[in-house]
Amino acid sequence: MKTFSPEIKMSELVEANYHLLAVLSRFGIEGGFGERTVRELCEKNRLDTDTFLLICNVYTHKDYAPSQDILRDGRIEDILRYLHQSHDYYMNNALVLLASTIEKLVEPCSETQKSVIWKFFSDYKEELDKHFAYEEGEVIPYVQNLLLGKRNCNYSIDRFEENHTNIDDKLSDLKNLILKSLPANCDDRLRVRLLNYIFALQSDLESHTAIEDNILVPMVRLIENPSTGRLQREVRDSGEEVRDELSEREKEILVSVAQGLLNKEIADKHNISINTVITHRKNITRKTGIKTVAGLTVYAILNGYIDINSVK
Repeated sequence: MKTFSPEIKMSELVEANYHLLAVLSRFGIEGGFGERTVRELCEKNRLDTDTFLLICNVYTHKDYAPSQDILRDGRIEDILRYLHQSHDYYMNNALVLLASTIEKLVEPCSETQKSVIWKFFSDYKEELDKHFAYEEGEVIPYVQNLLLGKRNCNYSIDRFEENHTNIDDKLSDLKNLILKSLPANCDDRLRVRLLNYIFALQSDLESHTAIEDNILVPMVRLIENPSTGRLQREVRDSGEEVRDELSEREKEILVSVAQGLLNKEIADKHNISINTVITHRKNITRKTGIKTVAGLTVYAILNGYIDINSVK
């Protein structure tokens, strides 16, 4: 794996991965690079070069795992700066763009279809807002105080990791709903535009999560326990899965899920074992590409498997 060097020209860095334009923007690095190197522009913007490249390498290489020495040499203040600016971009730019495009796309839909799609998106936006508010209100201040030598004995970065939800599952579900379940009379140009926005945001959020998991968390652990700092890395499965049509039984299970029934209740209703229910739910997720209960509920309504009035 070839990682980026401080002496590479910034223009060459962007050519190698144009998605890094988002990283530059969040650090306030403006265009018109000329022939200046990454090191020169980082110094101009009071940014630690090694930390900037650490983010760029994680952003570019999904399997990149920085060593403990690289993490020790990084400047965590720049990581916090990047995360804060990312939160602002997601809530005040990316989601605003998604909302306006969704509103236009669903104009030809029935009131029920509009309602379930809009509620799903609104719930996702609220979930994301709470996720970032927790990081801004708890995690970032904790790390800042840690850097000042003020240790909160009632908190550790492990607590953040335990409550670190996967913020792109619902976005993935929204993508699948737009791709496969909206009626054909929706403007296909708007559909493609919206899907491009969702794919871009999903990719950005995956990188954001990787930076938190692979840089922030282990960096903070090294500060909390300098002599025994632990490095952990979550392995994510990014493989494509084969999807096919739902069986009649799977449609029945899907309806029960959409009605808010728990696995035990579904098993009793259909006179099957809980293990069989779990297997059916895994197959439903595999075939639809939708992971959350909220997403499956919208999928069931849009595809006519269940009436909205029968959903709790």
